[in-house]
Amino acid sequence: MPLIPEEPQIHESAQGPRATPASGRTAPTPRPVPGPRPAAPLRPGRPGLVRPAPPVQRTPREVAAAKPGPSGPAAPAAAAQASATPQIQLIPASVEGALDAAEEAVDLLLESGRAPGDVLVITTGEAHPWAAHELSFGETSYWAQHDARDDVFYADAAVASRAASRPVVVVAVNGGSDTAAATALPVALGRAGALLIVCGDPQQINSVLGAGV
Repeated sequence: MPLIPEEPQIHESAQGPRATPASGRTAPTPRPVPGPRPAAPLRPGRPGLVRPAPPVQRTPREVAAAKPGPSGPAAPAAAAQASATPQIQLIPASVEGALDAAEEAVDLLLESGRAPGDVLVITTGEAHPWAAHELSFGETSYWAQHDARDDVFYADAAVASRAASRPVVVVAVNGGSDTAAATALPVALGRAGALLIVCGDPQQINSVLGAGV
């Protein structure tokens, strides 16, 4: 099913840290709306503090209406399937602006309360500067930071399949071959627990996701 580009929701007062744009990049791209976060568990109440209400007389029709419907393995299975499907957000961006759009997405996610370790960023073209820097110290150190899960992790599409699942995955379609995008997007969809944000050309993204989902 084709995706409809998200309406930009920009808050001028919330400007998070951004990587310095490379020369020749276009104007700032729209910022995404933070995706769903798991609700905090309700704090259990203390027994004996609430006095039970007196029983209420009900008619047979009211009793029949109040009876719960049938339950079984199908109900939890359906709920699990629904929760396993991540929300997808599309941020329209040019090849030159896709990485900036991904940075904006990460900034907004962190400002909204997402933990850095919840976020994985995948690039299809030029590697993110952080990934290029960390890989200069060797793959062992680079993947050790991935396993620590205490910060945003950036990976190239070629190695994205090695990355573990995270609640939020951001993909910057910032170049590379058509094969790189066609490979990275389905992998990203499989790694995203709650939200997948894709920054790039809408037509290309829809054609890839439409074929891969």
